[in-house]
Amino acid sequence: MKTPALWLSVLLVGGSLAATGALAVDDVTSRDAPDLASVRAKIKAKDYKAAIAELTPMLETNQHADVYNLMGFSLRKTGDYKQAYTFYRKALDFDPEHKGALEYLGELYVETGQLDKARENVVLLKKLCPGGCEELADLEHAIAGASAKLN
Repeated sequence: MKTPALWLSVLLVGGSLAATGALAVDDVTSRDAPDLASVRAKIKAKDYKAAIAELTPMLETNQHADVYNLMGFSLRKTGDYKQAYTFYRKALDFDPEHKGALEYLGELYVETGQLDKARENVVLLKKLCPGGCEELADLEHAIAGASAKLN
């Protein structure tokens, strides 16, 4: 009869951990995203260094696909492709269907001459948005532009 008591203890301890918000980092969801309006405004104004400066401290406290994606975007726009790639991959680790990260990683591939990899991201976006979406259209446009320059 000790076994049921043991299972009850495990359930109670597990339940109290879940109730206090002690979740694995890969359980982060969009509702947990920090307010990124200020960062997005800086990016829209093409002030990528200011966006990076604002995002950097967020990385310590917010493990979220949107934070990683915007950091990757800002780094790519400043020419730091290696770090941008790292942050896009982190965004996709947290959310493999993050359309923005798939688009921007695809654009990084275009900018670095890896059109085949960019086209792989198009395939993924077509699965996520069978009726089309802005991310898919933007990546297809970037690929078309790069292909035209090559011909």
